[in-house]
Amino acid sequence: MAIFEGAGVAIVTPFKENGEISFDKLDELIEEQIAGHTDCIVSMGTTGESATTTEEEHLEVIRFTCERVKGRIPVIAGTGSNCTKTAITLSEEAEGAGADGVLLVSPYYNKATQNGLKAHFTAVANAIKIPAVLYNIPSRTGVNIAPQTIVDLCRDVPNIVGVKEASGNFSAIAEIMQLSDGAVDLYSGNDDQIVPLLALGGKGVISVLSNIAPRTAHDICEKFFQGDLEGSRKLQLKALPLIKALFCEVNPIPVRAALNLMGKQVGAPRLPLTEMEPDHQELLRKEMEKFGLL
Repeated sequence: MAIFEGAGVAIVTPFKENGEISFDKLDELIEEQIAGHTDCIVSMGTTGESATTTEEEHLEVIRFTCERVKGRIPVIAGTGSNCTKTAITLSEEAEGAGADGVLLVSPYYNKATQNGLKAHFTAVANAIKIPAVLYNIPSRTGVNIAPQTIVDLCRDVPNIVGVKEASGNFSAIAEIMQLSDGAVDLYSGNDDQIVPLLALGGKGVISVLSNIAPRTAHDICEKFFQGDLEGSRKLQLKALPLIKALFCEVNPIPVRAALNLMGKQVGAPRLPLTEMEPDHQELLRKEMEKFGLL
């Protein structure tokens, strides 16, 4: 069984005006996501600003999220690092906190070989008992996890169960599914590509869009699984202009701005991320109004 099927939210980590984490606001966001039919919460991924938080803050957010969700839906903890030892420590702590799985981004900056990637992911997965999902996003990490590497890891390491694919390379994604013969749980890492990835046998999406439109992301997946392909396709296409606005600057700058426009008060991003440019924010506002969010 997959950790989850459907739409998992890559949840924003809210900050106070002084830059500290706002756990009260995070509690509100978690409850709103569950009420909005989100199928899984992914804590401390890219959208959660894992790159701008300390290791202690990172683990505090994961622990808090697991405690507040209380098993109502799965929680996947982002515990990847470019240091294998750090990724092991974060993953062990997440398991101890009650996470249902971990999300392991490929080691950024180091640009490991495929054999290096295999050794890294195997070492992390062997240190825990909960399932691990690989995260392939070469535009950020500088390294691509090759289809054969993904398939080999899912076949050879019992608790490596799938991949969040954000490469956008559908030829490679199709190759993963062709080589794996069902051995890989595939999740879209791009909100504008949910339906075509589901058509290749995907289990769902780990979504930025879900932060502001959880029911839409959920319904795109649910309609597809129920055989309402036309309904799923229409929702996907309707959301495309909003999704484009959510990525007109690097994630998570726009989605944080969107939540603030909705009155959620999640604060400004941490440096080196900056507030959204005014012209981009106006574009985002217009698309949110068209979508009925404002």
